[in-house]
Amino acid sequence: MSSDFRPDFAAGLLDASRALPAGLAARHAADQRRFAVYRNNVAVGLVDALAAAYPVTEKLVGTEFFRAAARLFALDNPPASPVMLDYGDGFAGFLEIFPPAAALPFLADVARIERAALECWHAADAGPLAIAALAELAPEALADCLLVVHPAARVVRSRFSAATIWRANAGPGEPGRIDASVAEDVLVARPDMDVAVHLLPAGAAVLFLALGNRATLAEAAGAALGEADDVDFEVALAVLFAAGAVIAIEHGRA
Repeated sequence: MSSDFRPDFAAGLLDASRALPAGLAARHAADQRRFAVYRNNVAVGLVDALAAAYPVTEKLVGTEFFRAAARLFALDNPPASPVMLDYGDGFAGFLEIFPPAAALPFLADVARIERAALECWHAADAGPLAIAALAELAPEALADCLLVVHPAARVVRSRFSAATIWRANAGPGEPGRIDASVAEDVLVARPDMDVAVHLLPAGAAVLFLALGNRATLAEAAGAALGEADDVDFEVALAVLFAAGAVIAIEHGRA
């Protein structure tokens, strides 16, 4: 088998304009038709995988629009892994610059929330830490400690009301009118068995992201307090602990 066969075959599966891949027998016109059927089945499978991962996104735009967009995404973004769980992590970015979706500027962030929920669902388990653990530290050790964030926790920052829109459309009912222009920071977390989506107060998203980058508590607090004048650091920290987003305290960077 030629070393070029597999990439040529894979490219042919997602591009209907390509000829039958070199190395395949094409004695009859039926061979072309059989490969076209196989090509279509692969594309349908990728679209189905995206629909399973982004149900609220599909609900917002309708099945026909979603499947057409998903097919275009699949054509340019073949799977990089045989694990289909990993497929589609770039779909939100695709929607953000997809011209037909321009009328729904919040759509990409709704998709990011759905992606975060999927990643959290399959992330490693860990027991959340209670905020009372901070009271056990000596005051002089508090500033330099590191808070370890939960592996099943993600933050999504949106210029729109993406979490409110997601929540209103995640259930079976019809959503009411929503002002989509209100910016929202969201924590998606699965400290136990269920994934939950939490709206974050000012500064909490920056605090979480800084902690995830191994900032000390003092450094993370400075980043949070530097974002806006109305940040309440204690409230922001309490929300992260209450959501189960912290699993351990470490002392000093490794």
